[in-house]
Amino acid sequence: MMFKKILVANRGEIACRVMRTAKKMGLATVAVYSDADARSPHVLMADEAVRLGPPPAGESYLLAELILDAAKITGADCIHPGYGFLSERESFARACADAGIAFVGPPPNAIAAMGDKIESKKLAKAAGVNVVPGFLGEIADTDEAVRIAGDIGYPVMMKASAGGGGKGMRLAYSEQDVREGFEATKREGLASFGDDRVFIEKFIESPRHIEIQVMGDQHGNILYLGERECSVQRRHQKVVEEAPSPFVTPAMRKAMGEQAVALARAVGYYSAGTVELIVSGADTTGQGFYFLEMNTRLQVEHPVTEAITGLDLVELMIRVAAGEKLPLTQDQVQLDGWAIENRVYAEDPYRGFLPSIGRLVRYDPPASEDTPYGQAATEAYVRVDDGVAEGGEVSMFYDPMIAKLITWAPTREAAIDEQIAALDAFEIDGPGNNLDFLSALMQHPRFRDGALTTGFIAEEYPEGFHGAPASSELLKSLAAIAAFAATAEADRARRIDGQLGKRLRPPSAWTVRIDGVDHDVSISTDGVTVDGAAHAIALEYTPGDRVVNAELADSDLTVRIARTRTGFKLTARGASHVARVLPTGVAAFAHHLIEKVPPDLSKFLIAPMPGLLVRLDVGVGDEVQPGQPLAVVEAMKMENILRAEKAATVKSVEAKAGDSLAVDQVILELE
Repeated sequence: MMFKKILVANRGEIACRVMRTAKKMGLATVAVYSDADARSPHVLMADEAVRLGPPPAGESYLLAELILDAAKITGADCIHPGYGFLSERESFARACADAGIAFVGPPPNAIAAMGDKIESKKLAKAAGVNVVPGFLGEIADTDEAVRIAGDIGYPVMMKASAGGGGKGMRLAYSEQDVREGFEATKREGLASFGDDRVFIEKFIESPRHIEIQVMGDQHGNILYLGERECSVQRRHQKVVEEAPSPFVTPAMRKAMGEQAVALARAVGYYSAGTVELIVSGADTTGQGFYFLEMNTRLQVEHPVTEAITGLDLVELMIRVAAGEKLPLTQDQVQLDGWAIENRVYAEDPYRGFLPSIGRLVRYDPPASEDTPYGQAATEAYVRVDDGVAEGGEVSMFYDPMIAKLITWAPTREAAIDEQIAALDAFEIDGPGNNLDFLSALMQHPRFRDGALTTGFIAEEYPEGFHGAPASSELLKSLAAIAAFAATAEADRARRIDGQLGKRLRPPSAWTVRIDGVDHDVSISTDGVTVDGAAHAIALEYTPGDRVVNAELADSDLTVRIARTRTGFKLTARGASHVARVLPTGVAAFAHHLIEKVPPDLSKFLIAPMPGLLVRLDVGVGDEVQPGQPLAVVEAMKMENILRAEKAATVKSVEAKAGDSLAVDQVILELE
């Protein structure tokens, strides 16, 4: 029989996502929350909500007994774990069964078999699945890790056995890398997953990350629902996902899918699961793929599979948990169109992607449409999965993802273009965000060509991200928008008593400096000219508007606009541009303005992000060399090594291990 009430043992966007389907199915919903999430959207969306405890996950979302108590108190007859937290804990699935509450996920034995990265590779090999060469036993210490890595041959990847989500992973190209990274990998595994075991395997160079979505029922039926390309990653954390993959052929898809089903069948799997594969980008045979791991849960990127198959994976999970058979066969699985998902993170790409926290002063995503489950889409659409709201806070206690932006279109190129337009229209003020970076990725020629590897970001942005390059035509359009906005504001000012005088008219000739280049812009009833040439542009702007939609000669342009002291900050097409806007008659005197020189901070080691000072490697009087580790700061459960930029001596130490650091807080001073 179908369930009556579902408890979602999670938070944020995935809790909201599960509840949307549950409500569509007529199920009552129960939310659980920590003190940090007391006013979060998932709590407000649910029919009932139960407090778990303080903000740290270890005192709230990771305490299975509290979640089971919440289910019993509210009468929930099933629990959906979402992803992360307890979703892949065998003990939690068993505890649900013991309590007589259905677990909306796979059976405990399958979670146990696939949750151990070492044992899962042994099972995969026995099931006939291709596996990456490596050492699958337990590694006692750093010296043994160095010996094993040398035997395998560099480069190698060190991974926490219970890891996932990009945590607990280190790439090593040398013995020094192993010695520096092995203990850090163990610590990350212990901190995030309660398991410090590490295994080492050969790193496949020029790799692509492809994964197969599987879905099984309790009657022995298992399907594969196509593949997802997840190669665009940063620090092993997925950034962009798409379905299908531009690399996978029908023959390769079939081979991958059949191996994924074979592995699932070998462990008696049912519900949603994902078999992750690493594929050699140089392979032309269609057989150069290797098993990485199986995620025994719903993936973050499941919406792109839903978009191309028309299936609601959450609904299928619930129906499978209730004992129903899958409503289709493998021959009935159809892949239609193209879908792309970008993960919108609270991080600052202009400062090395450092994590960012704080209040969402403004949060206005593009209009989201409902996924057309059960029917073929005909026109491109945008879907936003989020679990935040304006005025809410991005907390240091949880993952920094703000939202998932999904677009579907009949072709890959159209889906990419939909992403660019949607990213331009996405408004976030408060914590730093990666909207510009995502837009730059969508515009990158290599991405648009589909020539992807897991090293794509590192290879294309070796010196960091500084904004997407802008064409001269785009800069001229931005100059015109800035001048138009300045005209509108001057016109408003002259209408306010005492500001410009009643007889003054707003300037019509402006000099706009963008990226160090001056553009002469003239605005009149006859149209707009930029640098003496007519510029085709049509727009509306009222002082105070935050988004401008401009019609250009050959396309539309959405620009986020914010006032500055001498002009505007204009954000579009993956970059922010500061425009100084002055009446042409005044601009000639601009060189008399005094430039504010920033203070010299090179002699300080400062915290680049808020976090915990895990380790301090130097003391007063120590001499340091360029590249030498000075301190380790943990932020968002990831360890970040802070290194010396030049030879120096430690003059003073301003913090100690165990301190909670604010961004830009001084850790030590050098001389």
